[in-house]
Amino acid sequence: MSRKGGPGDKGGPRVLRTRVTKKSGLKESSRRWLERHLNDPYVQRSKAEGYRSRAAYKLIEIDDRHKLLKPGLKVIDLGAAPGGWCQVAAARTRSTEARPHVVGIDYLDMDPVPGAVILKMDFLDPDAPARLTETLGGAPDVVLSDMAAPTTGHRRTDHIRTMHLCEVAADFAMSVLKPGGHFLAKTFQGGTEGELLDRLKRAFRSVHHVKPPASRDESAELYLLAKEFKGIAGEPS
Repeated sequence: MSRKGGPGDKGGPRVLRTRVTKKSGLKESSRRWLERHLNDPYVQRSKAEGYRSRAAYKLIEIDDRHKLLKPGLKVIDLGAAPGGWCQVAAARTRSTEARPHVVGIDYLDMDPVPGAVILKMDFLDPDAPARLTETLGGAPDVVLSDMAAPTTGHRRTDHIRTMHLCEVAADFAMSVLKPGGHFLAKTFQGGTEGELLDRLKRAFRSVHHVKPPASRDESAELYLLAKEFKGIAGEPS
C-alpha cells in the first residue's frame, strides 16, 4: 500500500489517499474493495471522531433530519456490533454508565460502549425480547435495527434472510414500543413486503423509506422509518 496527498492539501489539513498496489497479492476485486474502503471519507471520519464504524453516520444523518433520539429516551439497538449506533444513541439520549437507558444486542463480541448495556446473544433467541426489556427497565421509546444476515454469496438468499430480520425486528418493535415511539430498520430497495408495510402503516402515524448520504449510492440498502407508534388495532397500546 502507498499513500499520497489528495486535493485540498493547501489551506487545510493534509488529505491522504491510500492506494492498494497490485503487488499486495489480493485478487483484483478484493484490492478495489479495500482501496475504496480505505479512502471512504466516512471511514476516515469515523476513525478521526472515535466511532466504531462508518454506519454511525447513517444514524446521525437520519436523526439530524427526523429527530428520533432525545435526552432521556429509552433505546434498544438490535444487531449492535460493532457499536456505532449504540455510541450515537447513548450520546444523544445522554445515557450514562450510572443510569443507562440504551441496550444493544448482538451475538458477536464487541467492546463495551459507555452509557450502553450490551447483551451478547442472538436476537432470534426466544428469550431475547424479554431480556432486552428487562435489562432496559421498561418499554423503549425507540427501537433501532441495523441487522443484516451473514452473507452466503447467493444474492437472493442473502436478501431474503436480511428481509426476514427486518420483519422480526418490526414485530418486536410493535410488541414493546411506548405510544408515540419510533422504529428504524435496515431494508433493501424493492424488498419490503407489502404486508409488513400495511401493518406498520396501521400501527404508526407515518411510515417511509430513507436513504442517508452515508449509505453508498451503489448500495441497495434503505432504512424503513416508522414514527409515532399508535398501537396495534385490537390490542392495548
